[in-house]
This record gives sequence, structure tokens and C-alpha cells, in this order.
Amino acid sequence: MMNEQCAQSLADAWIGAWNLHDLEAILHHYAMDVEFTSPFVPALSGDPSGTLHGRERLSAYFRKGLQTYPDLHFDLIHILTGIDSLLLYYRSVNGLLAGEMMTVNGEGLIQTVRVHYVKE
Repeated sequence: MMNEQCAQSLADAWIGAWNLHDLEAILHHYAMDVEFTSPFVPALSGDPSGTLHGRERLSAYFRKGLQTYPDLHFDLIHILTGIDSLLLYYRSVNGLLAGEMMTVNGEGLIQTVRVHYVKE
């Protein structure tokens, strides 16, 4: 069960890993069979579906994202907590606001992700 303390801990570690551009630390948070959906997937991975399956494909996608946006920095704005999920609301690349809904499995790893963006 996701509580506020677990959500805060995961969010802090996740944001920290991204801001350090530490790919291994980022991937450490994801299940091997993760399903990741984002509007950036078609441009960065070439997959028009917008969805990636598995940590191996996610690794290549994240690596490309870190290379494409060398000054990438996330600023956490708010954490919303669900039953087995959380939503991170943060400022992303190019001033975009991001809402990233993550479900978490029994091992505390991110199982599914749906990312949403809006320009302010």
C-alpha cells in the first residue's frame, strides 16, 4: 500500500536520480516488466505507439533523453498518493509541467507509468 511516507521517499529518490543524470539509479526504481507511456516516446524512441515495455527498452529511451536534454532538471511541485500509485507533478524540460502517474508493485518498484505534459 502506498502511503505518504513511501510516496515521498520514492519521489525524492526518483527526482534526485534524474537531477544527477544517474541512469542506473533512475532504472533502479522500475520493475523489469515496466510499461511506460509518454508523449516523448515517439520522438525519442521511434515507437509511434507511445508505449515502451520492459526495463531494457526504457533504459535506451532514458539514455537518449539524457543525451538529448543535457541540462535536464526536474523540480518537484507536488505528490499525490493513491492506493498502489502516486502522481508526481513537476516542472520538466523546456518549462513543461509534467504529471507522471506511477503504479507500484509489491516490491515497491514502478510497474506502469503514464506521463502527461502541458506548457504553461
